Amino acid sequence: MQEREMTNVASYSSYFKYLGLSRDPARALQVYGAIQDRLMRVHVSVCNSVLGCLVKNGRFDSSFKLYDEMIREGLSPDPFTYSTLLSGCMKLKQGYTKAMGLINEMKSRGLQMDSVIYGTLLAICASHNYCEEAEVYFQKMKDEGHSPNLFHYSSLLNAYSENADYGKAEMLMKDLRSSGLTPNKVILTTLLKVYSKGGIFEKAKELLTELEASGFAQDEMPYCILIDGLVKGGKIEEAQMLFSEMKGKDGYAFSIMISALHRGGHHQESKQLAKEFETENASYDLVMLNTSLRTYCSTNDMESVMGMLKKMDELNISPDNITFNTLIRYFCNAKVYHLAYKTIEDMHTKGHQLNEELCSHVMVQLGKAGFPSEAFSVYNMLRYSKRTVHKSLHEKALGILVSAELLKDAYIVVKDNAELISPSSLEKFARSFMVSGNINLINDVMKALNRSGWRVSQDIFGRAIQRYIRKPDKKHLLLCLLDWMTGQGYSVDSSSRNLLLKNAQLFGQNQLIAEILSKQQTASRTIGQRHKK
Repeated sequence: MQEREMTNVASYSSYFKYLGLSRDPARALQVYGAIQDRLMRVHVSVCNSVLGCLVKNGRFDSSFKLYDEMIREGLSPDPFTYSTLLSGCMKLKQGYTKAMGLINEMKSRGLQMDSVIYGTLLAICASHNYCEEAEVYFQKMKDEGHSPNLFHYSSLLNAYSENADYGKAEMLMKDLRSSGLTPNKVILTTLLKVYSKGGIFEKAKELLTELEASGFAQDEMPYCILIDGLVKGGKIEEAQMLFSEMKGKDGYAFSIMISALHRGGHHQESKQLAKEFETENASYDLVMLNTSLRTYCSTNDMESVMGMLKKMDELNISPDNITFNTLIRYFCNAKVYHLAYKTIEDMHTKGHQLNEELCSHVMVQLGKAGFPSEAFSVYNMLRYSKRTVHKSLHEKALGILVSAELLKDAYIVVKDNAELISPSSLEKFARSFMVSGNINLINDVMKALNRSGWRVSQDIFGRAIQRYIRKPDKKHLLLCLLDWMTGQGYSVDSSSRNLLLKNAQLFGQNQLIAEILSKQQTASRTIGQRHKK
């Protein structure tokens, strides 16, 4: 297409839509970059197609960066641009705030809200539990002459389901029917969720019967919603009866029932049901595996836990974050810290994001159990898997390593994070290192501590000097330390001064040490006077 020079706006837009369907956002960005190099100005419709591809594939940060680039290039976003970006806000943590910013920008450009944008905005409110705001936008949409469709009603109903507001849900259903619309499966299932969450079980059962009669209950979802509500409402026997009446129960139905029993504190019942599924079914999916695994962990059934792991290997199912974190917590509770460590290692190797709080706990317990090297490995895996970690992690790691006399590893922690570690911990590390750390690194340790803003004490210098004097072959390192001290305004105390003068013959010239010490005192007084000013 490019060779024949037939590329145009429509061709590129169609190609980006294809990339969106094929889930290849990286290729979309690559082609978009090539278009920018080829053309002086990219058409808005092409940008919209790229935005659609990015949002469809969860690349929300990239979509907003592209939007900012459009503004910088002088392009005028249209309603489709904003509608696409708003649809991405549903899955963002601060999505409602981001959506409000987009709506304000859209209005500032003189663009009007349409029924599609209102529908997306209602869905955003529902997904972030902004029920009152959803009501306001729903009414505003009607006031502006837009007739709500089933999607609009479904979104507002979903907002009511979050708070189990069955009163408002029923009023909305009356409004829906009076407008001439017929409730579909999604709306009736959402209403069932409202009743189930609100504990209106008689109406929920009636609605389930209506769903069955309409052919909307052929899958397990409506039953699972009611089962979950019954268990949460303490009606375990009713939930079990409904579950036993379900025909063709699949893994999803078992998973819902097991999870509901587990959340309700009925751990033995949930374990028994997990065993039943295991006996009757040869195949598992990851959801069912995680459900059974949580149940076995909660009942401290190590044999069944290990059996689940073996089954995952046999079925070639890759664990996800839920699997890993469930196992790590269980192994910690069972005080099997070496298995917790192995699980963290496997999780890190497979590229999963580590849970800092959980890993920090494992790190500390490994240190207490006498496995400081493994604790340091957990620290490094966590540090390299996240951009930032809580500053307390560095101090915890340092404490473990110093106590275990792994001072070279402790120095690595200090070198990179000394400014985040308390003075008392740095002091403890420095004293230990001067006594038994690698003598060749003493000067490097001094410099690292000083760079962090921590003033090295005369006691620490004294310990280093004593160490050097016991090793005459390291006299060049001692001379380097004394020279560095002079440049930084440090001076030795009287005890170290006498020790140096007493052993001045080690340096070949007795006068050399005296000159260095004299320079130290002068530099120290000068810097001290500057600080006073």
